[in-house]
Amino acid sequence: MKRLDVTLSSIGANLALDEALLLDAEAGGPEVLRLWEWPSPAMVLGAAGRLALEIDEAACRTDGVPIARRSSGGGTVLLGPGCLLFSVVLRFERDPALADLHASYRFILGKLQRSLTPLLRTTEELVVVGVSDLALGVRKISGNAQQRKRTHLLHHGSLLHAFDAATVERYLRMPPRQPEYRLGRSHIEFMTNLPIECSTLKTKVAEIWDANEPMADWPAELTNKLVREKYETAEWIHRR
Repeated sequence: MKRLDVTLSSIGANLALDEALLLDAEAGGPEVLRLWEWPSPAMVLGAAGRLALEIDEAACRTDGVPIARRSSGGGTVLLGPGCLLFSVVLRFERDPALADLHASYRFILGKLQRSLTPLLRTTEELVVVGVSDLALGVRKISGNAQQRKRTHLLHHGSLLHAFDAATVERYLRMPPRQPEYRLGRSHIEFMTNLPIECSTLKTKVAEIWDANEPMADWPAELTNKLVREKYETAEWIHRR
């Protein structure tokens, strides 16, 4: 599998790159693991997310926090320092579990769980919980979402390692739909960080997928097209 370590200059461009990698794979390109980070707060809606219900747009506008929308499903997330982002494009033929949405989450998150558990120095267990979360004990450390095409899927994931959950309270409303294990807890009570350094997380995620070959020729032209026509347009960001 190819590995791509690149963060582009805008949130929209980064989300466009992920979809471009999926479309490139559908057209015969390689499977790829991408690792990236965003240095300041930014809100990202799921494809079907409702902006007015999920984000305090006034607070974002006051603080200059950008709002974007990704191509995968799932809920709204706040990106920022201390949040490692990974995007993996997988062909369905890699494993039968990938053909089914819920089974594919268990397959991918199970790999993360088994890889990271030996690094933990805590009595709390790392568990796959809800439809698409990883939790340390009963507190969320990873949210995940997917976009699925004919022969490949794009899996978006986050891993919190030094994230300030207090910032979430200002910009993210309580989600209209919550996993059962959340039990109505506030963002601060619900989220926590993995006690693992970012560099180690990157190494472990790459090992999971044997992503050792750098991707030198990523689909820049398609990415730029998606930025112009979709990801940085008001029609896409404010579609719901």
